[in-house]
Amino acid sequence: MTKKPEKHDEKHPKPHGEPAKPEAAKPAEPVKPPEPAKPAPAPTPAAAAPAAAPAAPKPAPPPKKELPKPEFNPAYKGRLLTNDRYWPTQRWKNVWDVPGYKLSAAILVFIIFGGLGFAAAVGELSQWTPKLYDFIVAQNAAHGAPRIVAEIVWAAIKILVVLHVILVAPIFLVWWERKISAHIQSRMGPMYVGGWHGVLQTVADGIKLLLKEDITPVSADKWVHRLAPLVVVAPCILAFAPVSFGKELSAANLDIGALYIFAVAGASVIGIMMAGWGSGNKYSLLGGLRSAAQLVSYELPRSFSIVPVLMFAGSLNLTRIADAQAGYWGGVLPRWFIFYPVVGQIAFLTFLIASVSETNRIPFDLPEAESELVAGFHTEFSGMKFSLFFLAEYAYVFLASCLASAFFLGGGASPFPWAPFTLVPSWAWFLGKVLGVVFTFLWFRWTFPRFRVDRVMDFNWKFLLPWSFANIALAGLYLLFI
Repeated sequence: MTKKPEKHDEKHPKPHGEPAKPEAAKPAEPVKPPEPAKPAPAPTPAAAAPAAAPAAPKPAPPPKKELPKPEFNPAYKGRLLTNDRYWPTQRWKNVWDVPGYKLSAAILVFIIFGGLGFAAAVGELSQWTPKLYDFIVAQNAAHGAPRIVAEIVWAAIKILVVLHVILVAPIFLVWWERKISAHIQSRMGPMYVGGWHGVLQTVADGIKLLLKEDITPVSADKWVHRLAPLVVVAPCILAFAPVSFGKELSAANLDIGALYIFAVAGASVIGIMMAGWGSGNKYSLLGGLRSAAQLVSYELPRSFSIVPVLMFAGSLNLTRIADAQAGYWGGVLPRWFIFYPVVGQIAFLTFLIASVSETNRIPFDLPEAESELVAGFHTEFSGMKFSLFFLAEYAYVFLASCLASAFFLGGGASPFPWAPFTLVPSWAWFLGKVLGVVFTFLWFRWTFPRFRVDRVMDFNWKFLLPWSFANIALAGLYLLFI
């Protein structure tokens, strides 16, 4: 039986005894570039979340209302105002064509001439005071009371009159300032309370302050906090005693009237310092310190500004100072001290600027600057305590205007020597001059920006005070050579 040859796999060697046959060389295969690494597949969640319900379709937004394109006013170079808005000068090119303007002008004329007619009919108030005094003395004697009782009653009447002047004047001045500021800013101001032009707006504000809660801070010094408004108001009331409101019309005719007013009114700064210190508030304290520095500084040029007036008049009595300005130059120009060449103008301007600073009015209201100190020294005062500070401010404005009228504007003298004007009594002319100076105070407030505290002091020490000294020297030369 023939034995078949065994077949062996090429991968295994042949059995021993048989030589291996050489294999044919294979061609080399081309080397492939390495494939980039594939990112690892994301892990499959254990359980697939159920599919969310389809959201409800959103409602279509309403169509946008197309605004009309602005049509600028060609009359004002196409700027700022549209065709239906105008400046007052464009709206009323001729104000006399407006019926309301004519009515307001007629009412104003009626008030002015009606007031002058009433004053002329009443005449000098000083002619009635001796009759009233004699009546009080006669009634006192009829009842068998001692003479001192009549003197006490007469003094009480004068005190009440002066006190009511101080109380009524701020009520009117607050309303007047609101109306003036409104007209300066093209507004109407108070129009409703009291009917005609909001004349009772200040009365309503006073009632509101009377009903407000009186709050004293926990950190405040209670007694100092309570006494501060009184210390501010009391000197103001006392300072009005020697003011002459007309011919022989003063509560106390003091020979040192000017010195008395400056000495007593200067004591109010103590109350302001008490308000700042007693409030226990850093803003109040800063306001009190500012007030003390400012009032003491500006008191110097204010006092020196009236020295030329005292030199010309030769007296400290306000009545004699007013009498020294009687008469007219050339029969036309009043002999008021404000019209004395150079000296009078410098003295008046110095006194006016220093008085604005003394009353803490803009642009010198740094002790109560609301942009820096909340409300300054009266930040922690409410109700009637706050109203007393407010009362004192406007009362001092009225007092400064009275002094300016007495020192520089001839007191109650008529500005014209002709018959229609000389029929008006002195107290009416004095009141008119006072209101004119008050208007200047209000005008300043709504015209000038607030000064910086360092510039306020620089203006006083580097400008006003040197000029007040120089003006005294000029007044001496005036008396020496003229």
